[in-house]
Amino acid sequence: MTNNNRILFISQEIAPYLPADPAASLGRSLPQNMQERGFEVRTFMPKFGNVNERRNQLHEVIRLSGVNIIIDDNDHPLIIKVASLQPSRIQVYFIDNDDYFQKLDSDSDAVGSNRHDNDERAIFFARGTLETAKKLRWDPKAILCSGWITALIPMYLKRMYNDDPSFKGAKMVYQVMPGKLELPVDERFLTKLKADGISSRDIKKFSALAHDTDLLHRMAIDFSHAVIFQDPDASPELVEYVKESGKPYLTAEQAQSGPDAYADFFKSL
Repeated sequence: MTNNNRILFISQEIAPYLPADPAASLGRSLPQNMQERGFEVRTFMPKFGNVNERRNQLHEVIRLSGVNIIIDDNDHPLIIKVASLQPSRIQVYFIDNDDYFQKLDSDSDAVGSNRHDNDERAIFFARGTLETAKKLRWDPKAILCSGWITALIPMYLKRMYNDDPSFKGAKMVYQVMPGKLELPVDERFLTKLKADGISSRDIKKFSALAHDTDLLHRMAIDFSHAVIFQDPDASPELVEYVKESGKPYLTAEQAQSGPDAYADFFKSL
């Protein structure tokens, strides 16, 4: 099978690794549904602290681990673990780091949306995912990002990995999911992005990001080829933003009509 049928799913939540809320259930069912429709798929998610490694049979992939990712002048080791979703046997790669993904008593939900370092967690996940996907030499034709922790991936792909042959010609699709970062976000968020080589021009219009997390969606949309709304309560302003961009999109109603809508959408790209 050629890479024309390859979709890389990058999800914030996948059941059964996290509790099966609608986002985690979709993270599990959508890759399986696409595989059943003839697509070749792989998946990534963060290795949050409440993922039970023993029960879910995670094991470290030594050849993919060992990279240090520098954020705000601090080194953070990247650890990659893998498991297989049953019964589909789809491989799930977990991005792990003790600084960012351990479970805390103060977490408001399974993904820690209220943490003070969520900006760095999103940066680490974006860079760790793209570094690992590059090492796999499994060249996807489409990449679907779902959940706020994935929102920086379209920008990093366009600005840091644009010339990498692993992602050549890949169509980036951003899926607007329910749930968001709790405010406020670190005021130095954009400064940390600039340290990674993201230009002032790219992020100038997102200067209020620390106080308006809808801007995180807009940032992802700006650097994506297409958009899927999975959140029926997405703000009308965000929906209008996508319409005005002229990019292909699925409405929440279309996305929730079933996996055939997704399959047709991916084929159209």
